[in-house]
Amino acid sequence: MKKINRNAIANTKSDKVFNVVNTLILAFVLLLISYPLYFVFIASISDPIKAASGQVTWRPVGFTLAGYEKILHFKRIWIGYRNTIFYAILGTCISLSLTITLAYPLSRKDFKLRNVIMYMITFTMFFNGGMIPTYLTINEMGLLNTIWAVVLPSAITAQHVIIVRTFYQGLPTELTEAAAIDGATNFKAFWYIVLPLSKAVIAVIALYVASSLWNSYFGPMIYLRDQNKYPLQLFLRQILLQNNMEGADIDASTIAEQGQVANLIKYGVIIVASVPMMILYPFIQKYFVKGVMIGSVKG
Repeated sequence: MKKINRNAIANTKSDKVFNVVNTLILAFVLLLISYPLYFVFIASISDPIKAASGQVTWRPVGFTLAGYEKILHFKRIWIGYRNTIFYAILGTCISLSLTITLAYPLSRKDFKLRNVIMYMITFTMFFNGGMIPTYLTINEMGLLNTIWAVVLPSAITAQHVIIVRTFYQGLPTELTEAAAIDGATNFKAFWYIVLPLSKAVIAVIALYVASSLWNSYFGPMIYLRDQNKYPLQLFLRQILLQNNMEGADIDASTIAEQGQVANLIKYGVIIVASVPMMILYPFIQKYFVKGVMIGSVKG
């Protein structure tokens, strides 16, 4: 039987053309996505007058760190940082706990109500009460102006439940059956066998939830009144849209100089707010292939 040369198949002319075209398209998309953030970064360390006049393109012009020096002394930014980190960690832990413990029973064929409950969960993907009923519910529960109004409304989402449930359905049933033969209860089988095998899906859901909470501003804007509980994105919104820079310690001598320093702070705050998620993403990126492919292939 003639041996097939897989390298020859993989390196045909059409494959090479496809790879080149695909690389160029992806490089162009990467440029479109990354350049705005790169421009904000170089503008944050450039002379604000030259940045405003369009002289800043690919490299800093008139290097300065005045904006970041002001940010270091901008108390409200660090209050927002503290709150956002707290909301992201607490909300992610709550969401993971509820999602995993809900999805696992729904993946078990011996759970008779799994189809009914899944129908109810799926129904919420297409129909929901809307903003006003949600606000009234949170108000009636006494959660307004509390941290729970930020982390609880999005603790469970139908999409995350479906992803985790599909992952559990793909695990070999022989694992839990062997544990049952050895006398393990359903909880022990879940805790000692299923949960350790769930690192990939847990990492994916954790990043989804954490990034959502990190970027959230609309919910906190509606439910929170105390600025000491504001997340970072609300302070960022006040700075960018409302020009509210109270506490930024802008001590320039003229109104024009105040505006220049304010622009530096605006650029710098965008970078400061984006860096944590940019640092976190590469460490979890390897799990995204597994997360995206969950349920796409059934053997």
